[in-house]
Amino acid sequence: MGEIVSKESQLDQFDRKIVDLLLADGRMPVTEIASRIGLSKTPCQMRVNRLRKEGVIRGFRAAVDPAKLGRNHVAFVEVRLTDTTEAALKAFNAATLGVPEIEQAHMIAGAFDYLLKVRTRDIRDYRRVLGEVISAFPHVGHTSTHVSMEAVKDQAF
Repeated sequence: MGEIVSKESQLDQFDRKIVDLLLADGRMPVTEIASRIGLSKTPCQMRVNRLRKEGVIRGFRAAVDPAKLGRNHVAFVEVRLTDTTEAALKAFNAATLGVPEIEQAHMIAGAFDYLLKVRTRDIRDYRRVLGEVISAFPHVGHTSTHVSMEAVKDQAF
């Protein structure tokens, strides 16, 4: 029987260096990347294009300072659902997508069903989002909030 090979295992040293450089600076010109990894511009550009086409590189975005945007309050919300059928999970997932304050939503295997990272202006704004939005999501039975006092490490991919 053939071995299943993941996309990650198909990345060679040049691909990994390209990804690392773009993680550090998503606006780095291809000529700079090529110079740093020891390839000429055209093969480097072809690799970047391939990495994008294969979904290894999903896109580019700005790294912003949330405090300067007035969104410095971070809370993590444990959510337990009253129903965990596939239809209920899909309904909950869909509800999270339309809420800009929810930065991340993870389905969890454990004592609760979801962990949400919620970013708001302050505790009052968070209370509104929790009470009016998250608690009104389909099948929400119980929530528990953990407020972040400080981000010790906050690295996005």
